[in-house]
Amino acid sequence: MPSQVRDIADEFLATLHPYDSLPSDARSELAASLVSVEASKGQQIYTVGAPLEGLYLIVSGEVEIHEPNGALVSILGPRNSFGERGLMRDGLAATSAQTVSDTLLYIVPSEVFLRLIRDSADFARFFNRSRAANTSADTLYTLPVSDLMTRDPATCGPETELVAAARVMRDRRISCLVVTEGDRPIGILTTRDLTDKALAEGLAGATPVAQVMTVDPVALTPDALCADVLHQMLERHIGHLPIVEGERLVGIVTQTDLTRHRAISSGGMIRQIADAGDPAALAGVVTRIPDLLVHLVAAGSRHDIVTRLVTDVADAATRRLLALAEAQLGAPPVPYLWLACGSQGRREQTGVSDQDNCLILGAAARAEDMEYFQALARFVSDGLDVCGYYHCPGEMMATNPRWCQPLPVWRDYFAGWIRKPDPMAQMLASVMFDLRPIGGEIGLYGQLIAETLEQASLNSIFVAHMIANSVKHVPPLSLFRSFATIRSGEHKDSVDLKLNGVVPVVDLARIYAIQSKLQVVNTRDRLLAAAETDALSPSGARDLIDAYDLIAATRLHHQVGCIQAGKKPDNFMIPGTLSDLERSHLRDAFVVVKTMQSALAHGKAMIL
Repeated sequence: MPSQVRDIADEFLATLHPYDSLPSDARSELAASLVSVEASKGQQIYTVGAPLEGLYLIVSGEVEIHEPNGALVSILGPRNSFGERGLMRDGLAATSAQTVSDTLLYIVPSEVFLRLIRDSADFARFFNRSRAANTSADTLYTLPVSDLMTRDPATCGPETELVAAARVMRDRRISCLVVTEGDRPIGILTTRDLTDKALAEGLAGATPVAQVMTVDPVALTPDALCADVLHQMLERHIGHLPIVEGERLVGIVTQTDLTRHRAISSGGMIRQIADAGDPAALAGVVTRIPDLLVHLVAAGSRHDIVTRLVTDVADAATRRLLALAEAQLGAPPVPYLWLACGSQGRREQTGVSDQDNCLILGAAARAEDMEYFQALARFVSDGLDVCGYYHCPGEMMATNPRWCQPLPVWRDYFAGWIRKPDPMAQMLASVMFDLRPIGGEIGLYGQLIAETLEQASLNSIFVAHMIANSVKHVPPLSLFRSFATIRSGEHKDSVDLKLNGVVPVVDLARIYAIQSKLQVVNTRDRLLAAAETDALSPSGARDLIDAYDLIAATRLHHQVGCIQAGKKPDNFMIPGTLSDLERSHLRDAFVVVKTMQSALAHGKAMIL
């Protein structure tokens, strides 16, 4: 093997993911196929629409990436790559690239890159930006142990007295303690050991656990599959398995964990919700949403499937609260419709959500009927708050009399926002165009939204103002640092994957829906439907959907990581927690969103 190839394979590719996952001989073969290109400052690498030679890896120097309209969107440095989006779509460049300084590049030839995508799971995972569902017949069998194990398990030393160990297990409601010396597990003590080996034999409470524990328990590593856990348990008749890295204890998996995983499903939760007799009982079910989120993401479910199922739980809880309210208050005096807006309206709820809702009442509603509906709204809204869907800080709820009105008033609301699109009207319209019926008389909404979309699509001034409002949330891109992170405060050095990640796409999709009179409210569905109209080109739709899928999936994976670390899920991710290629993909996704925002804003300027 030539020394230069060996250096590339061992010193560059071996330190760059996912190339480091390749066997050494495959990595050497890849290194031998690379084309080395030296480009001088200001040299054009490729232009929009040009055939791509392959995937470009930056060894040294810097490269500018430009939008089709010439706008500079990012400057890439060493270890970054570019060109993969065009390669995976049609082999043509979606942007243009030009060097900022003297630059050394390696080109992975197109056929080599596409073969790696086809043959390597790591490459498919990191370069497939749609992150399609990776389901299997039995997700428990294929689930990594790291996604199921309990981290930081309870431990004790070998000299700990049995009575002290029993009290810890009782107080923490756990079935075992791992006995350790330092970080190394040397035994395990279970509740069965306490009964069969200690209590049944009449041992004193002061007996050290070392005399009762199972010595040198079978252990697995975090990269094992849950199938390995299950097989060990069945073969050895055990119910607890420590998880180690080297000799260091990092977690434990129990039979209860396996059972709980199989029991978690949105269908099971909804069945329990339907039987709940009060808000407290509902809360007991809804509080398991973090477990459901972890379960669905670990099973490889696509992000829009995950959020749809999580939202279904909120819908069921809302309808159950409406039924409980009517049971307490009596039959409503006129027909009504409870609607959700925001993330619940779009069926995009994750592990973090407040409540946004409203009531549309039948046209025959009288002033004296309002007392009933205000009581119903308070019951449902307070019940949702108990369940963890906290009250909206902006009072965008049915408890606010403004959002609990007869149908004619709602018609006037929408007509007024469209006729006079001042900043407040733009904000309210953005929220209310995401309405979705949850419970009640659905006929109160169908005609209203059809009329409203017709009026809105025909009013170019309203559309232009809505576009201006929609591009206020921009992707977190920095020309020189790739990501524009939060500079100070609690979330310093992180990016907000909601406000600067999914929200810009949500806003774009809403504009396309208004322009094309689309009644769907889910963001991904809006983009798919817009691709069938003049509002969005097929290629633009593909790019934006791919970008949205990656951003939304990254947000979900971050929230799952928070949950697994024992924290409340949030939207603030530190880019440094991602691999180089993951950061590169996320950056590219943000570039797509910014490009689409620029195109939409340009169209708005033409209108005005």
